[in-house]
Amino acid sequence: MTALTRTGDRTTPAGVDTRLPWWALALPVAAFTVLLLLVTEPGEAAATGGGGGVGDLVQRIGQTLAL
Repeated sequence: MTALTRTGDRTTPAGVDTRLPWWALALPVAAFTVLLLLVTEPGEAAATGGGGGVGDLVQRIGQTLAL
């Protein structure tokens, strides 16, 4: 069984206008803006004086493996 292959020039014909949809530019710009705002203004991202979080987890894993 042979497959048909297309031979020839793959250039677009004259007069064909390729345009991007509006969201192809808007979504990356919006994502970049949001990430830039998160980096420049962290807001309430300061460390709290509460529990140890990851430190407690690592300590418990170490205690478990020491048994």
